[in-house]
Amino acid sequence: MLMKWILRFAGANQIKMKDERFVKLKYHYMTGKRLNLKKVQTFNEKIQWLKLYDRNPEYTKMVDKYEVKKYISEIIGSEYVIPALGIYDKFDDVDFDKLPNKFVMKCTHDSQSTVVCTDKDKLNMEETKKFYDKRLKEEYFFRCREWPYKNVKPRLLIEKYMGSENQKELINYKFFCFNGKPEFLYLSEGVSHQRVSFVDMNYNKTNFYRKNYQPYEKLPEKPVHFEKMKEISKKLSKGIPFVRIDFYEIEGKIYFGEITFYPSSGYMPIEPVEYEKILGDMIELPIEKREVK
Repeated sequence: MLMKWILRFAGANQIKMKDERFVKLKYHYMTGKRLNLKKVQTFNEKIQWLKLYDRNPEYTKMVDKYEVKKYISEIIGSEYVIPALGIYDKFDDVDFDKLPNKFVMKCTHDSQSTVVCTDKDKLNMEETKKFYDKRLKEEYFFRCREWPYKNVKPRLLIEKYMGSENQKELINYKFFCFNGKPEFLYLSEGVSHQRVSFVDMNYNKTNFYRKNYQPYEKLPEKPVHFEKMKEISKKLSKGIPFVRIDFYEIEGKIYFGEITFYPSSGYMPIEPVEYEKILGDMIELPIEKREVK
């Protein structure tokens, strides 16, 4: 209970606890294991290390849900970008009369703040305003000390709704890339990720899985542009020790989803447990930063 209180207080109130100390405490609380930053071996341990010591300024715009659209357009083309309908400093700035009946809302600076509106007349404005007023005030970095989010400006992004009659729940293809090479991905469906399964680069189920999600009993059909997704993943992950690149395939077209440097913030429960080390071996930490003082 004491550790839970410390972590909550240190996160929510930005108490001046050093990042290394906070990360070690939270890792122990979440996993029950000690984190030795001088000897990281498993996938989750190396994710913690990358949070603290791999601080490329480019990462900030890559995690900003709005700025990344410009970044992606410059590298692979605007045809892969889901159109933005508006970007706002606060919820009260949004003119809902000018929006279509369906749209998607999310914060630029955090995770899991997406609201999918499929009928504007049924959107609970009071609850939605309360939700985003709170999220826009939060300094997301302090939750888990994921460095790239520290300097992202909190804004409210509204995007075009991309569902269709044939595909209401979009499948997210999340490519895990190691030093510029996609090695596997996981599939998830919808905002709430009802099912999650890992597959390899031949679109076969892997021998490992996430303990906290139900796997697919039957995998969705392989996306038509699977090879192109792999090609784009290589391009976007070039020169990065580890990153996850997300895509959708909608009406036969590829759309970029987001870039994630720290899946589950480095607390992803992988089974069988030996795969934590196997996946960890795939991450080659930057040589010039490997020695932690």
